[in-house]
Amino acid sequence: MKAITRKTAPLPLAERITRLKTVQRGWLNYFRLASMTGKLRDVDGWVRNRLRYCIWKDWKKPERKRKNLIRLGVDQHHAYAWSRTRKGGWAIAQSPILSTTITLSRLAKRGYEALLDHYRKVAPHLNEPLYTRPVRTVV
Repeated sequence: MKAITRKTAPLPLAERITRLKTVQRGWLNYFRLASMTGKLRDVDGWVRNRLRYCIWKDWKKPERKRKNLIRLGVDQHHAYAWSRTRKGGWAIAQSPILSTTITLSRLAKRGYEALLDHYRKVAPHLNEPLYTRPVRTVV
């Protein structure tokens, strides 16, 4: 997953997402018997940040970053300020400006499926309680 989401890999976002999907599906199908919702939540957040970082890096120039931020719904003042920031790409990927504009729903429209969502499809038996106490009726 790290090699696929590397910022220097010359891949379009759609190709990145399809490669991620194949790795995620294989990994989750192999480990579907394990109970790992917390770990998947952490890894999924990290992957989303890596994708945001790749998108930010793909925009390259400050003017293109500003225009794309405006398209995503950021007001002009904040778009100008964030497009010309001196912070690094990883800091921007975790910042509120990208986490509120490049959301999970927007990534899902591009074809990204969250790890936890796919895990719930693959291993539905783990989402049920393991033991249910019998209900006593009082007569």
